[in-house]
Amino acid sequence: MTEQTVVHLLRHGEVHNPQGVLYGRRDGFHLSVNGRAMADRVAEVIGDRPIVHLRSSPLERAQETIAPLAAARGLEVLTDARVIESTNKFEGSRFAPGENALRDPRTWRHLWNPFRPSWGEPYKEVAARMLAAVHDARDAAAAEPEAVPGQANEAVVVSHQLPIWTTRLHVENRSFLHDPRKRQCTLCSLTSLWFRGDVLTKVTYSEPAGDLIPTRDKAAPFSAGGASEEHRP
Repeated sequence: MTEQTVVHLLRHGEVHNPQGVLYGRRDGFHLSVNGRAMADRVAEVIGDRPIVHLRSSPLERAQETIAPLAAARGLEVLTDARVIESTNKFEGSRFAPGENALRDPRTWRHLWNPFRPSWGEPYKEVAARMLAAVHDARDAAAAEPEAVPGQANEAVVVSHQLPIWTTRLHVENRSFLHDPRKRQCTLCSLTSLWFRGDVLTKVTYSEPAGDLIPTRDKAAPFSAGGASEEHRP
C-alpha cells in the first residue's frame, strides 16, 4: 500500500472519422492508423512507470487506446462506464465549415444555457461520475504493493476530451463555461491527478504523442482522422 498515488486521465487517440461526424457514444468509431501509433507511443513513453491499475471507457476508441499499455504492463483493463463520453444532442451531426449544425435554426433551441449545458449531459453530473471513478482508481492503485520503492503507484484511466476537461475544471475550482477550442486536452494527452492519501495535491498535463498530432487537430473538439478539409470541425 502506498500513501501517494497518481491517476492519469488519458484521452483516446485519433479516430478514423472521414465524414467529420460528432460521434459521441456511437459504436463503430475506431482508432485510425495514426491513432494506433499514438496509443503505441503512450505505451512506449509511460510503460516503464509504476502503473498498477488500468481502467477504460467501454467505447472502442478508448479500449483500443489502452490495449498497448495493458500489454506493456501485463495488466487487465477494468471497463468503467462512468468514464464514458458525455451525452450530446448534436451526436451524429457535422460541424465542418460548409455543413455546421450550429447554423441550422432548428438546433438553436438546445443552446439556451451554456452553463449547464442545455445541449448535453450536465457538467456537474459528468464531474461527479468521473471523480467517483478516479477515486476508485486511486484506491485500487494505493492498495497494491509498492511497484517501485520510493515512488507513488499510478493508475491510468482512458476517457474522452469533455469528461476529462470537465473533471479538471472541477478540481481546479474553475467555471464549467468554456470555449471547446481552448481545452487543454488533445489526443492521447495525460491529465495527471496527484494524491497524498485522498487529498489532491496537484494537477499536471503532458502530451506523450504530441508530435503525432496534426497541427490543425490539436485544438479540435473531436477527432476526424481521415477527413478532408471540408469535413473537418
